[in-house]
Amino acid sequence: MKKNDKAGTATVPMDTEVTKRVEALLKQMSLAEKVGQLTQIGGADWNQGPKPEDVIRKGGAGSVLWLNNTKKFNALQKIAVEESPSGIPLLFALDVIHGYRTIFPVPLAMASSWDPSVAEKSQAVAAKESRAAGLHWTFGPMLDIARDARWGRIVEGAGEDPYLGATMAAAQVRGFQGDDLSDSERVLACAKHFAGYGAADGGRDYDPVYLSEAQLRNVYFPPFQAAVKAGVATFMSAYMDLNNVPATGNRWLLKDVLRGEWGFDGFVVSDAFAVLNLAIQGYARDKRDAALRSLNAGLNMDMASSSYLDSLEALVNDGSISIEQIDEMVRPILAIKIRMGLFERPYVDEALLEQIVALPEHRQASRLAAQRSMVLLRNEGGLLPLSKTLKNVAVIGPLADSMEATEGSWMVFGHKPDAVTVLQGIRNKLPDANVTYASGPDIRRDIPHPFGEFDAVAKKPAQSSEDADAAFHTAVETARGADLVIMVLGESHDMAGEFASRGSLDLPGRQEELLKAVSALGKPVVLVLLNGRPLSINWAAEHVPAVLEAWEPGSEGGNAIADILFGDVNPGGKLPVCFPRSGNHAPLYYARVLTHLPENRPNYLSRYWDSPTTPLYPFGFGLSYTTFEISNLKLSASQIKVGESATITADVTNTGKVAGDEVVQLYIHQKWGSDSRPMRELKGFERVTLQPGETKAITFQLGPDELGYWSTIAAGWIQDAAPFDIWVGADSLATLHADLEVVR
Repeated sequence: MKKNDKAGTATVPMDTEVTKRVEALLKQMSLAEKVGQLTQIGGADWNQGPKPEDVIRKGGAGSVLWLNNTKKFNALQKIAVEESPSGIPLLFALDVIHGYRTIFPVPLAMASSWDPSVAEKSQAVAAKESRAAGLHWTFGPMLDIARDARWGRIVEGAGEDPYLGATMAAAQVRGFQGDDLSDSERVLACAKHFAGYGAADGGRDYDPVYLSEAQLRNVYFPPFQAAVKAGVATFMSAYMDLNNVPATGNRWLLKDVLRGEWGFDGFVVSDAFAVLNLAIQGYARDKRDAALRSLNAGLNMDMASSSYLDSLEALVNDGSISIEQIDEMVRPILAIKIRMGLFERPYVDEALLEQIVALPEHRQASRLAAQRSMVLLRNEGGLLPLSKTLKNVAVIGPLADSMEATEGSWMVFGHKPDAVTVLQGIRNKLPDANVTYASGPDIRRDIPHPFGEFDAVAKKPAQSSEDADAAFHTAVETARGADLVIMVLGESHDMAGEFASRGSLDLPGRQEELLKAVSALGKPVVLVLLNGRPLSINWAAEHVPAVLEAWEPGSEGGNAIADILFGDVNPGGKLPVCFPRSGNHAPLYYARVLTHLPENRPNYLSRYWDSPTTPLYPFGFGLSYTTFEISNLKLSASQIKVGESATITADVTNTGKVAGDEVVQLYIHQKWGSDSRPMRELKGFERVTLQPGETKAITFQLGPDELGYWSTIAAGWIQDAAPFDIWVGADSLATLHADLEVVR
């Protein structure tokens, strides 16, 4: 089957000229210089150890991270090019996750667009700004499938589904890298964290992961393989133990699968300090052993732990590692630098960045991405869209005027918030109205973020209980004086991301209490959520008439939210994750296998006796200001042979009164076969815009790649001759059904 083939075109094809240049460099380089190419060092002032200038001058570094200073990039590059023994330029790297200066919706929000062009265009702007700053390489996209909403880094990925995740993975790689690594407006992408990182025990970041090979290959690998097929230049290994072998020292992952099966020809970097961490994790004896195990596993570059720099020469000299192994690890790093044109163009124009970030189309692109990423969860009585003739509106909540919460987590070092907040966006939309504001009580983490010293908001003194009570009272009274209330609740910017896992999915602090108090006033209430993960908003889902999931929408978030609330834009996003009713229900996802006693049968409606086990909102869900009908499901053939394909078509009609977007989704279920298969699996989708009364035919293909799977029984990729359920609809609960039979 195709899934068992190599990924096709090599990620970093070694054409004849590049190969000659690489081999020529290897012949002239000393062992110390080669080890330097395998070493990434920190460039920040707070970085411990030798000065980066001294290390670079000796040829002891191939890359620098934790630095965001254009002048210093050029200064360090000058040392590398003009003073190091072989004059090999550096790669400057940083986490640019959803924007450099212009901030786009967080990746989980981008996935909510169900529009790959949103991710591609967003990351293309991020790349352009990053490269203008002097960066060559971003540590993104994060491709970890996440089915436990408690896990903090769910915000950085595309959610719970491998098909959607793979589509967004390829789009982000295209956005960051473009078609040519020599493009001076693009950066190297890095597929991380390989692999299984999102399945940590209990949703606790860094905790061990235990996944069967079938789970890895069917669920967790597809986004990474899609990145390889899209030409991703680099990979990052994960921190955690995978089935008791840390990913950084896991030869099966880094060599057997990534290079052997998929044909990846780029290079692999560890996560920060992960090589040395092998000793802390009880896998390696010491730093020397950690370096040996990582290199033998196929890890090219050591991020910041100095394990390679301090150990590899001695390991070669005592025969533990051969010089041929070192050369093999260095080749793809040199090849990428050559292909990027760094030897010819090592420096950046220090005046370029301010010209690039001032381009108005970047903010326009951010606003459009935010608009397409938001999900309407509830709209009872058609409360939305709101009228622009409103004269007295209250905006309430601790996030309503927070630029940090609007931009979200994962900003580059030195970033200064510059977002349009929800409050400002509404005031922009209603220039003649009385728009009042009260924040209510502050929200903050119970346990501070380890990077809180770099965060002005986190360093703000904690609010006293008396001040919180006063703020609560002020918020209620402000709402009492308005004709309509827009509540802006959720999570602050440091409550999702790395070091940001949670045990609960409830609204933090007193936010739900405030929501109830304001709702009790009898005013129309709209709830806008700013958050980096699904939240358990059970009370709001029953009592608040309108709920908009805005995620962390970026620089133009406030304007985009106002565009949707007041009807200039019709929301069309869909959830890339289930919303659990409680944090205790996680992990929760739609693509589970059937049990001997399926739920929703009479007298057996839930796995729990104290609450439903169904999600509050299902995967793929999202409302619109118009209505749609999906009908006329047809198959090109009701029976096909193994290896053949079937064409699936369905019509989607806008049955409402305004133009809008629908995401038509295709799901399958293999009824029986060699292995048990999930009750539903997404195998196709298309987002379409329709005018009132307009109908469009949607076409999908189902072939061996969609109908096959990695079998535990067969220990390989197979396609069964078996019957299939086919559904097409607007979410994972689609009811429009047909049957497909696959035969020998």
